[in-house]
Amino acid sequence: MSTDDKNRAVAAAILPLVGGAGNITSVAHCMTRLRLGLRDRSLVRDEALRALPSVLGVVEDDTYQIVLGPGAVARVTPEFEALVAAAAPLLHVHGEAAAPKVTAPKHTAEDLAAAGAAIRAARKARNATPFKLFLRRIANIFVPLIPALIGCGIIAGLNGLLVNLGWLPGVTPALAAVASGFMALIAVFVGYNTAKEFGGTPILGGAVASVIVFAGVQKIEVFGRPLSPGQGGVLGALGAAVLAVYVEKWCRRRVPEALDVLVTPALTVLVSGLVTVFGLMFVAGEVSRAIGDFADWLLANAGAGAGFVLGGLFLPLVMLGLHQALIPIHTTLIEQQTYTVLLPILAMAGAGQVGAAMAVYVRLSRNGSLRRTIRSALPAGLLGVGEPLIYGVSLPLGRPFVTACVGGAFGGGFVGLFTMLGAKVGSTAIGPSGWALFPLLDGNKGMGETVAIYAGGLLVGYATGFLATYFFGLGRALIEEYDVATEAAGTEALTGPPASPGPGPAPAPGAAPAKA
Repeated sequence: MSTDDKNRAVAAAILPLVGGAGNITSVAHCMTRLRLGLRDRSLVRDEALRALPSVLGVVEDDTYQIVLGPGAVARVTPEFEALVAAAAPLLHVHGEAAAPKVTAPKHTAEDLAAAGAAIRAARKARNATPFKLFLRRIANIFVPLIPALIGCGIIAGLNGLLVNLGWLPGVTPALAAVASGFMALIAVFVGYNTAKEFGGTPILGGAVASVIVFAGVQKIEVFGRPLSPGQGGVLGALGAAVLAVYVEKWCRRRVPEALDVLVTPALTVLVSGLVTVFGLMFVAGEVSRAIGDFADWLLANAGAGAGFVLGGLFLPLVMLGLHQALIPIHTTLIEQQTYTVLLPILAMAGAGQVGAAMAVYVRLSRNGSLRRTIRSALPAGLLGVGEPLIYGVSLPLGRPFVTACVGGAFGGGFVGLFTMLGAKVGSTAIGPSGWALFPLLDGNKGMGETVAIYAGGLLVGYATGFLATYFFGLGRALIEEYDVATEAAGTEALTGPPASPGPGPAPAPGAAPAKA
C-alpha cells in the first residue's frame, strides 16, 4: 500500500467513527492532533476510535482532538478534508444515523479512558476563565509557527555540525541564511497571527510588527538611546499587533464608509507604528532582556533546584492549561540566544510519565487490556506525545500521575545541575520533546556533551518515574482492583465499521460506554 493510500485509509477509518461527514463542522490540525468541530458529540465512537492502530489517543477540549503523531497528522488531514468535502453533496439525500456504541468490560483500559475523559471534562469547565482563555489565544498565535521553528532549527543544527567539522564551506553560508531568515522576520509572522486571532486585519498586524525588524530604526533615539533592529522581538510584535487591532476597530466604527478603505489602514499603521517605535520597542526590549537574564541567572545559581521544580510541575501546568504562558518565553529565548534552555528541562516530565507507565505495565501484569494500551502508547510517549499515557493510564489511576511528576522532577534536576555547572542544554525550536528533541539540541558546549546530558536526564526521568511508581504509585487496593484478567474490547477494521456484526470478541453485557 502506498503512503497516500495508507493516509487515505486512516482518514476513511476515522470518518465514520466521528459520526460521518454530516457531523463535521470544522477540520484543522496542529503538530500532533487532528482537531474536529462536531455537531453532535454523542455520535462519536470513542472506544472503536482508540482501537485504530494509527490513533494514539483522543483529547476533548474546545474541539475533538485525535492524536495521530507528528508527521502523520499533516498527511492524514488533507485526506480527511477531501472525504468530508466529497460526502457533502450526498448529505441531503442520505441521512447519517448515530453509530452503535462499542462497550468495554470492567477494569479495562477503556474504563480508565472514561475516567480520563471525565477529568478532561472537569478541567475544560475549570479552564473557561478569562485568564486561561487569554492564554489559549496566545497559544493560537504561536502554535502555527512551530513547523517553521522546527525546520529552521534542524537546519541550524546541521549547519553548526558542518561548520565544526569543516565540511562543505561553500554550502554552510547558504544553510545559515536558510536557517536564520525566518527568525529574522518572526516578528512579522507574530503580528500577522495576532491580528488574525484578535479579530483585526492580519496583514495590518504584520505591517505594524514589521517596523520592529526594519533596519532603519537604528537612526531613531528613544530615551536617549538608539533603537536596534529586532528590539522588543516577539513580545513587541505581539503588543504592536494588539494595538493595531484596537485602532482598526475604532476607525471602523467612526470613519465614513466611503473613506474607510483609505483612512482606516493608514491610521492603523500610522498610530500603531509610532507607538511601537517610541514606546513598545523599548519596553518590550527591556522585558525580553529581563526574561533572558532571569533564565540565565536562575539556572546558573539554582539550576538543580530550578530544574527539579520545573520538571516536576510541568505536567500539572499542562493539566491547568498554564503551560501556554511559556510559549512566548521560549520564543523570546530562541530569539536572543538561538535556543531555549527551559524546554529540555520541561521535557523531562514526559520521561517521568514514560517510566510511570512502564511500572504500571509491570505491576498490573494480568490486566491485558491496560497493558495493550500502554504498549501502543509508549512509542508516542518516547517521542514526546504524552496525552495517551496521561489520560489513558496515569491520571485516571491517580497516584501514578504524582509519581510521574517525581520522575520529571529528578530528570529536570539532572539537566539543571549541569546547567549550573556551566553546560547549557537548549532547544532551537519548541514543540517536540522526548527523543524527537535530539535533532534540535544546542548548547554552549560540544554537541556530544549536550546530547549526553539530555540523554542522561531522560534516563534519570525514566528510572525515577519507574521506581517511584513501582514502589509507591500503586497501593494494595488499586492493585487488587486492576490486576485482574480482562477481555479485549471490540475493535474495528482499519477501513471502518462493518454494516452488520462481524467476528471478534463481543462487548461485555451491560457495560457502560466510555464518554470522552
